[in-house]
Amino acid sequence: MSDPTRRLVLEALKGRPRTVVDIASKLPVSRPAVSQHLKVLQEAGLVNVEARGRQRYYSLRREGLDQLRKYIDGFWEDVVANYAAKILKTRINEAEKNE
Repeated sequence: MSDPTRRLVLEALKGRPRTVVDIASKLPVSRPAVSQHLKVLQEAGLVNVEARGRQRYYSLRREGLDQLRKYIDGFWEDVVANYAAKILKTRINEAEKNE
């Protein structure tokens, strides 16, 4: 997800399933590059692929996005908890100084 092109690929899939050709036509990278990014996203569980005749359609995998969100939320929860602990410690120190 840290790669900007991968984020653009995911953005391209928000509305509906798309082929590599369709995705590449909207991005400043080649079709082989888009295919490589889709492969990484598929291995990460963020993208599904479905064969329809000779074409392969890629779509977002909602379950994978939910897992990614939970993972990122875990970091956010730690940040908030650490911030709250620091505020509490600061207030306790200030209260002790004022006694």
